[in-house]
Amino acid sequence: MRIPRTLIVGGLVVGAICLLAAIGPWIVPFEPDAFSVRERLLPPSAEHWFGTDEFGRDVFSRVLAGAHHSLLMGFGATALSLAIGVPLGMIAAFRRGWTEEVIMRGVDLMISIPPVLLGLLILAVTDPGLMKTMIAVGLVYVPIMTRVSRAVALGLLAEDFVEAARARGEGAFHILAREILPNAWPPLIVETALRITFAILLGSALSFLGLGPQPPDSEWGLMIAESRPFISEAPWIGLAPGLCLCLLLISVNIVGEGLRDLLDPRLRGRGHG
Repeated sequence: MRIPRTLIVGGLVVGAICLLAAIGPWIVPFEPDAFSVRERLLPPSAEHWFGTDEFGRDVFSRVLAGAHHSLLMGFGATALSLAIGVPLGMIAAFRRGWTEEVIMRGVDLMISIPPVLLGLLILAVTDPGLMKTMIAVGLVYVPIMTRVSRAVALGLLAEDFVEAARARGEGAFHILAREILPNAWPPLIVETALRITFAILLGSALSFLGLGPQPPDSEWGLMIAESRPFISEAPWIGLAPGLCLCLLLISVNIVGEGLRDLLDPRLRGRGHG
């Protein structure tokens, strides 16, 4: 099986970002939260690659140290949406009847609310913070994962191997866990990879609005928000985390496209809704 070039390139970039996020706190050239009034708003140079901010903090060190916040919100939130959405979708497809109606009508209600507004509503009842934002973003995408897993399960329930399991007298748990779930992973993996992009973007948007990690943390969305008063005087403060965020989003999206081409060549070249 030929691995798509997009998957290789995107995977290398995402892997490099994840590696830098993991080792960032140990290789930063300056303390990310160290103030230096005499070095405030310095442009990029050999000493400060991305310049310094209004407090004299090294922007490169802050971008590197804050990478794991954006990654944690994206990957952690997607893992949470998978852990809740996939079982709900599988149960709705298998049980049908009133169980499916209750689950899917709740899903329809949540999907009708714009993601940012739903995230704001969830975070309105608690204090902002990294983990709380991650949970909020994960809950926002539970309905979509529920819908996807239900659609996949409905297609698999009509297959002969499921009918054979029923004829053997296998229970519902066995059929879902041993027959349907192992065969559902290709489309779920593709959806997961693409959903990470939206989770990172939504998490950064909530941080930009002040509902994510709080100062002096160095999360990318928060850094962009803090740079607004200095956009004309020192544009590098927000440009550096903004470009890193764009690179991460594009790379993860490319990985998703590559996985889609690899696991289902019939979808090659189509857009993703």
